Amino acid sequence: MQEQFYQDPYQTRLATRVVRHDDAGLVLEDTLCYPLGGGQPGDSATLTLADGGTLRIADTRRDRETRAILHQTEGDIRLVPGTEVTLDLDWDRRYRHMRIHTCMHLLGVVIKAGVTGGNMTAESGRLDFSLPEGMELDKEEIEAELNRLVAANLPVTVKMTSGEALQAQPELIRTMSVTPPLHLPEIRLIEIEGVDLQPCGGTHLARTGEVCRVRVKKIENKGARNKRVVLELVD
Repeated sequence: MQEQFYQDPYQTRLATRVVRHDDAGLVLEDTLCYPLGGGQPGDSATLTLADGGTLRIADTRRDRETRAILHQTEGDIRLVPGTEVTLDLDWDRRYRHMRIHTCMHLLGVVIKAGVTGGNMTAESGRLDFSLPEGMELDKEEIEAELNRLVAANLPVTVKMTSGEALQAQPELIRTMSVTPPLHLPEIRLIEIEGVDLQPCGGTHLARTGEVCRVRVKKIENKGARNKRVVLELVD
């Protein structure tokens, strides 16, 4: 399977064929749909058949054993292998995920502390930080610095490294609760020019300016030194 969301996260339409379709989900030869992972939700989309009929994809997951991408379709229809289909991504939802995910990387730049967890929706994102002794968080200062980095319109690019090389650079691993698959020969890194480089499997913007304005919604206590910072897009 060609995972086109890695080749071009801005692609919204794809002609492809059915590999199999059963109760576990729909597998396609190629896909635009990002599967749930790394805190980023799975994509939704619409399939159009040759006769004009449509099938809704409500969610996308990855099979833990086979690593196949499973499109979760609505209804009882099952397509036969070889069926030609056109896949149209729910772009508005995906693009919001890309905006929030990229901004969450910027949040990790602004708050220099270990990340213990995170999650996002199309409306908001949050990161949990384990703060060093004596460190305090100021909502207004964080928001101002985030918007400064957004306005700088920094390029966001993908680099590849190996698990072996990443083990020699443990400072690049920001999330304390999730370890990248260090056994793999290739691991994907996201670089925000001049400010951040870290392993990440999600989809991201081409430049930080596309985030537009962001608001720090709240900061919550989640333990003695654990703080949750919730951000949201200002549309």
